Amino acid sequence: MAALLKIEIKCEKFFVMEEKIDLGLPGANWENRVVVAMSGGVDSSVAAALVAEAGYEVVGITLQLYDHGSAIQRKGACCAGADIHDARLVAEKIGIPHYVLDYESKFKESVMEEFADSYARGETPIPCIRCNQTVKFRDLLQTAKQLGAKALCTGHYVQRAIGRSTVELRKGIDQKKDQSYFLFATTSDQLEYLRFPLGGLTKDETRQHANRIGLNVADKPDSQDICFVPNGKYADIVSRLRPDAIEPGEIVDMDGSVIGKHDGVVNFTVGQRKGLGIGGRSSLAEPGATDPLYVVDVNPAERRVVVGPRSVLGRNLLKVSEINWLGDKPISGSGEKLMIKLRSTQQPISGTLFSEGGDNGKIVLDELEFGVAIGQAAVFYSQEDATRVLGGGWMTETSSY
Repeated sequence: MAALLKIEIKCEKFFVMEEKIDLGLPGANWENRVVVAMSGGVDSSVAAALVAEAGYEVVGITLQLYDHGSAIQRKGACCAGADIHDARLVAEKIGIPHYVLDYESKFKESVMEEFADSYARGETPIPCIRCNQTVKFRDLLQTAKQLGAKALCTGHYVQRAIGRSTVELRKGIDQKKDQSYFLFATTSDQLEYLRFPLGGLTKDETRQHANRIGLNVADKPDSQDICFVPNGKYADIVSRLRPDAIEPGEIVDMDGSVIGKHDGVVNFTVGQRKGLGIGGRSSLAEPGATDPLYVVDVNPAERRVVVGPRSVLGRNLLKVSEINWLGDKPISGSGEKLMIKLRSTQQPISGTLFSEGGDNGKIVLDELEFGVAIGQAAVFYSQEDATRVLGGGWMTETSSY
């Protein structure tokens, strides 16, 4: 595994670098130009500062992802107007050139449009993965190469390791901040070029470095919402991009009886319990009590939301597409035993992946999983080495047997 950082605590607040970052590039550090993606947050800012401190020729690039007028008003999201200003101040502090690239059209086409289409299909998308997959690790990576950079660095909490036959993607050391779920679509070719300076640090250590260096973003809070979705109101974005998708409809139980109304299927996802506005149903197990109802299906064509008891949410058979496989060998014909994450906050569960040709596959889980939603990602980890990411895919169908 490529060396990252070795640090020791000199006092309660500051670090002294014992060994500077080694990005594994040939020649002396000062001979290597690298691009660092700077979102304006503390993570990417510290990544840029540490790489510059190690003696590399650093070029900071910030992406303008949506129009300046609305972006300036946004707080708590990356790549907004205030964040661009913060990135510029960091670049000035650490003495590196900084450029802002207008990627608004690329972002709208690759991320926002796909997000709206996915919700309109009754799916539950993850736009942050699409952003990494397209705008950052495809478009920005190509720009970095055009600038003559030997590597593109980001502030993600993941690690890159040189394996026996390929470059490997691994979890970040800080399990609370590990972002490997969101980077499953990173290809082997991209991993050859990418570097992740923070993968061997905890979030607390990153902030301590920011204080040591004197960065203006040292105490800046992490972004919480999807960057282009103000206050988490997905329907507002979908209604603007796909007005036909926001139409009222019926909430029905599993036998088709209408038990409520809704303002648009985009407000619902499989496994959802809160916000239905219909209460529960009489309990069969406890007379006089009620059992909660959950969303078990979203049907955009009929504008229907189907609800039922939690017991019918169990799934152990999943179809996946757009598989990105990072294993040393092709997926075994008899199936590949894996640990699988179906949500970013979930602990991996055991299952078997079968190839169905091309980039399509089928996952058979060892046990039922509840609340699995189409449009979400299934991310694969090694059973032998829990830190190693073996890829992932997008769930297109779910069922049980």
